Amino acid sequence: MANAGVAEWLGTGLQSRLHGFESRHPLAFVEWSALLVPDLRPRCGKMPDVSSYTPSLADIVATLHVDQTGADDFVATQLDNPAHHIVGGHIAGQALMAASRTAPGRTPHSVHVYYIRAGDARRPVDFHVVRSRDGGTLSTRQVSARQDGEVLLEALASFSTPVDGVDYHAQMPEVPAPESLLPVAEQLAGFADELHGYWVRKQPFELRYVDAPPRLALELPEPSPRIRLWWRPTEPVVDDEILHSCLLTYLSGTTMLETAVTMRRATQATAYNALIDHALWFHRPVDLTDWVLSDQFSPSAVGGRGLATSTMYNRAGQVVCIATQELYFGRPRTG
Repeated sequence: MANAGVAEWLGTGLQSRLHGFESRHPLAFVEWSALLVPDLRPRCGKMPDVSSYTPSLADIVATLHVDQTGADDFVATQLDNPAHHIVGGHIAGQALMAASRTAPGRTPHSVHVYYIRAGDARRPVDFHVVRSRDGGTLSTRQVSARQDGEVLLEALASFSTPVDGVDYHAQMPEVPAPESLLPVAEQLAGFADELHGYWVRKQPFELRYVDAPPRLALELPEPSPRIRLWWRPTEPVVDDEILHSCLLTYLSGTTMLETAVTMRRATQATAYNALIDHALWFHRPVDLTDWVLSDQFSPSAVGGRGLATSTMYNRAGQVVCIATQELYFGRPRTG
């Protein structure tokens, strides 16, 4: 539940900032305090129904398709939720889609995103694309996402024509086949009464974990920085390489963080976290009619930040995508 407004607010003098922040960002205040500050829950009322934060796959796909308003300008609807925060992986996928629309005949091979401000998911976001370069093989695009004139996101995306060359990749780890693993809702059935059914909610992607998912990891003696899981869309997705790259951007923005929060002995539903940056390299087209293995790892945390990576493999064992992201968890509470 990333919210850059809260990220800027966290720090020393916590109590003295409560009134000012609540008046400027009442919805974010309710969401954050109800989840993280037990002594404030009576004032804020019941914890939000976090189960309603999950959109359908059809909604994700529909809102990734940005509307063109000019040669290099686009507008996109956001996925609203009770806190009205904009989902980082979703707006990054929209930025990649907007950039792709200005590079016809070329497909993305990388995108690098910085999340600068929180936005309001009740209202659309404007995207402006700068055509930085078009070479014989590679094209570079810079994308700015704005709302009310304020920059929410800056991204650089690179596109390529097909090129023949050396082809190699790391070997996929040996893991059980997805058919032999329980769906995550069955794996977490024992926690169905927590957080208004958050752990067993219907999701846009089917997830089957090789290693313990974050909620189950809380029950283990020691946390693990590695979480491997198989995933695939719950519904058929049109065969479109650019759309698939945007969906990889969305998914990586919502699952990679699990490794970093697990190492903090928390979960993505209970720990404040804000995406700072996000990068993906698209190595090979991904077949979304089959399972994809995501090998996720958190190599480091320092200064209130946590780094997470993911290497994704298709069923044949080929690397299809490598992603990284850094999250901000705020300053430790004292007193």
